[in-house]
Amino acid sequence: MPFSTRVPDEWTAAAVAPLQEALVELVDTGQFPGGVLTVGQADGCRVTVACGTVAPECGPGRPDADTRYDMASLTKVLATWPLVGAAVRTGRLDLDAPLRAALPELPLPGGDLTVRHLLSHTSGLLPQTGLARYQHTGRPLIEHLCAEPLTGTPGAQHRYIDRGFILLGLLLPALLGRPLHELAAELWAGLGLTATAYGPLPRDPRTAPTEQRLLGAPRTWGIPHDPSAALLGGVAGHAGVFSSAADLASFAEHLLTPPGPLPDWFAESRRPLTAVEPGLLRGLAWIVTADGSVAYHHGFTGTSLFLAPRTRRYVVLCTNAVYHGWDRTRLAPLRSLALSALMS
Repeated sequence: MPFSTRVPDEWTAAAVAPLQEALVELVDTGQFPGGVLTVGQADGCRVTVACGTVAPECGPGRPDADTRYDMASLTKVLATWPLVGAAVRTGRLDLDAPLRAALPELPLPGGDLTVRHLLSHTSGLLPQTGLARYQHTGRPLIEHLCAEPLTGTPGAQHRYIDRGFILLGLLLPALLGRPLHELAAELWAGLGLTATAYGPLPRDPRTAPTEQRLLGAPRTWGIPHDPSAALLGGVAGHAGVFSSAADLASFAEHLLTPPGPLPDWFAESRRPLTAVEPGLLRGLAWIVTADGSVAYHHGFTGTSLFLAPRTRRYVVLCTNAVYHGWDRTRLAPLRSLALSALMS
């Protein structure tokens, strides 16, 4: 059954019904154990629906708005992107200056990339992550990444990769003198996000497990599903954050409520910079529809955040869709419904 913060308006009630039906069908057909959807508006009106279970390991209880899920690539917009925005606002970073202007020790060719290249996925960095080869070398990982050859001309072509955000997650602590998880925790506390954190988290019924990597072994639970984030100790610029539907809704409401530093940064970041595919463009971190009506980002584990700035509406999706292994088409219809609901 739906539960809401107050009586929903006509749009919210109408939007949530087909989304709930699609989520229930996915769970009932065994695609993944369960999930949570929140449809809301910037004024605080939210309707949250949940179905299934958190996971068999967690007992029969249904997930809810406070259940924590592995955000995967939503880390990019929950942690790294707002922290970069704050550094740009305070003059610590320049979007269009080479990275070595902030850290002169960075080698070429990566040291000549800009923050804009990294945020827009137009850097030309290697697409394969392969960080393990740089362990135990005695050289900082950020220098290894900057010393790698590029695969193309920076700014010339969009290619979605994790490497640029991994680099930003290393750049921020080096520049600001504090660990990434501390910088992010301070950001989230200021926004009132009480369930959002880097792991590891306890293995308890309030945290959703993800994939079983080894036959007969426990599932990945409270630590990041992403192997590169795990290799970095669970704290990385591209993955590693856990959060809840309630916190994602609060984050959405902050982004959709100008004026202020964060909504202003969101407005700047929605400006399209490069084509992704017909009808979709990339701004700074966010994918934007061609008409500019919706900006969104997905997480590999089965999470999504959709925002409609003009109507100040949003849709949040939290699932552990990788529980039975990843099928890239599994969530596509549900995500398309969410996008259509906001574009309408």
